[in-house]
Amino acid sequence: MDRKWLSLVAVITGRFMLLIDVTIVNVALPDIGTDLKASFTSLEWVVNAYTLTLASSLLVSGSLADLIGRKRVFAGGLIIFSLASLACALSESSLMLNLMRAVQGIGGGMMFSTSLAIVGQTFHGHERGTAFGIIGATTGAAVAIGPLVGGLLTDAFGWEAIFFVNVPIGAIALLLTMRNVDESKDPHPAGIDWLGAVLFTAALFLLIYSLVHGNDKGWGSFEIIGSLVLSALLLLAFGTVELHKEHPLFDLSLFRRPAFVGACVVAFCMSASLFALFLFLTFYIQGGVLGYTPLQAGLRFLPITGMMLLAGPIAGRLTTKVQVRYLLSGGLLGVAVGIFLLHGIDVNSGWTALILGFVVAGIGSGFVNPPLASTAIGVVEQRRSGMASGINATFRQVGIAAGVAGLGAIFQSRVGNLLAEQLSGTKAASHSDQISAAVTAGQTETAISHIPHSIGAQQIDQVREAAHFAFVGGMNTLFLVTCAIALVGAIGGLLLVRQSDFIAPPGHD
Repeated sequence: MDRKWLSLVAVITGRFMLLIDVTIVNVALPDIGTDLKASFTSLEWVVNAYTLTLASSLLVSGSLADLIGRKRVFAGGLIIFSLASLACALSESSLMLNLMRAVQGIGGGMMFSTSLAIVGQTFHGHERGTAFGIIGATTGAAVAIGPLVGGLLTDAFGWEAIFFVNVPIGAIALLLTMRNVDESKDPHPAGIDWLGAVLFTAALFLLIYSLVHGNDKGWGSFEIIGSLVLSALLLLAFGTVELHKEHPLFDLSLFRRPAFVGACVVAFCMSASLFALFLFLTFYIQGGVLGYTPLQAGLRFLPITGMMLLAGPIAGRLTTKVQVRYLLSGGLLGVAVGIFLLHGIDVNSGWTALILGFVVAGIGSGFVNPPLASTAIGVVEQRRSGMASGINATFRQVGIAAGVAGLGAIFQSRVGNLLAEQLSGTKAASHSDQISAAVTAGQTETAISHIPHSIGAQQIDQVREAAHFAFVGGMNTLFLVTCAIALVGAIGGLLLVRQSDFIAPPGHD
């Protein structure tokens, strides 16, 4: 095989690993929680530690690659990601796992920020279009099969397998990279905006920390209020620094373009609604209420992930025939409708009650992703396309992190309140907080097993019913919230993304 096609194999392997790790871990979280005795907030950090550092490192890695070489940074990302995956698999505490997930995110950011540039400098003409099409299909496949692969590995070998598997794959990708990828760098590098990177990362961390720990520490506590205020101040300082930088981390002038703002709004809302909701749907299908195994849960996500995969290529072809804003807005409207169709489940609902909503939301999501990628770079000059793509990808990852944290806060509060109401006046009322903490982490049966048998078998059955009722009530609240987020994105895409804003026709180089 020609070296350039082997270089493409290396790139798509790295991208596949880093993207599948966003979704593959979800179906393993209940098992991780049980094995490591992790709380709900700790399990949130398993997702957020990865997406937060991935988002924070994207643009810095791109600047570093321009300076020292894209092949070098991509290869470094593969090494960091693979070694961190090994450390994740060997973790014996939730703290260790979360720290290594953060390191994984840094490696992922290094690969993600350089992969398209490597392909762009390797392929030309119609071959470049083919290469980018393969990358797009790989991206869709990673998101689509993540839950299924995660379920298969977790069921067969334990949750550690979802991390162990990255080690040999990463080694193969590294070998292909070193042998087949040509080095390239910017002949006039702009340098690295370290101050901007530190300010942005610190602000984002404090925001996510506040959302994750607000219920536990109290929303009115000095720690949470202080964290939120400091996060806002750091963001303000970040904006000020970027405006005065000759070569900023975030080129804020791009946000003067309504279409670019619209693309970022769509990216954030897509991630903060449907993709953030995946975590809670996983808990519902597995340990929360339905009690399926990880593999069975992965299979039950196929109506949504399969539709994403099928709708994506159709949307890609439509970008040359239909105004992109209609695809973005219509797709997110489909996501909103699909999520709304999930609302109304009760303790007696089976997983089949989710199918229609899954199918509609999956089709909607599939129609958003391809045109979103073309919009982010299609409304800016070619020389700024790398920055535009990086910022849009950052908004995607920040959307997942903020969505999981924000939804988690709402979910914890709702489940806790409903459970306290259901158990009021019973012998189990004194255990309400402990039961609530376990229920939100998808460990309902574990919590029930620790209730003293002295309260009686009938009351234990009552506790189980109350736990399921509270969990379902929390899910229904999240469905309404995420439906509203998706609607905001649909409106933003429709109003802000205009065909006249495109410098080149959508879908064309």
